[in-house]
Amino acid sequence: MTPRIQPCLWYDGNAEDAARFYADTFPDSRVGAVMRAPGDYPAGKQGDVLTVEMTILGMPFLLLNGGPEFKFDEAVSFQVATDDQAQTDRYWNAITGNGGEESMCGWCRDRFGLSWQITPKRLTEYMSQGGETAARAFKAMMEMKKIDIAALERAVEGAKD
Repeated sequence: MTPRIQPCLWYDGNAEDAARFYADTFPDSRVGAVMRAPGDYPAGKQGDVLTVEMTILGMPFLLLNGGPEFKFDEAVSFQVATDDQAQTDRYWNAITGNGGEESMCGWCRDRFGLSWQITPKRLTEYMSQGGETAARAFKAMMEMKKIDIAALERAVEGAKD
């Protein structure tokens, strides 16, 4: 069954590689149908992988090998809420390893150019409290690349002194 709405991600010939990477990285993720082009098209030849249907963290996606015309940028990212530091580290390391790159405040980019926000639930909890707690958590986060939950907790504890 085709979902009523799903994100379509544009790749330059490596959609199937990206799908396998995401399926290996995130739970409740799997590669579905791989559609091959029935004829030649501007970015490929008949028989090339054209689209890959997949699920990432339980959400349906379509990955399209559309060619080099369009690239990902930070205007679109996927935020992944993590339960603890081990999960945060695992996702961060998987995404930034093998050609990905780190950015600030929990943002990173995978080797395919897609931006991710690896966000511990603890950070979101602190931010939603408002006041001095949120201010201290925010200030600590602004100095981090990968979010360090213990450092956030130390920063927030300073608010209680």
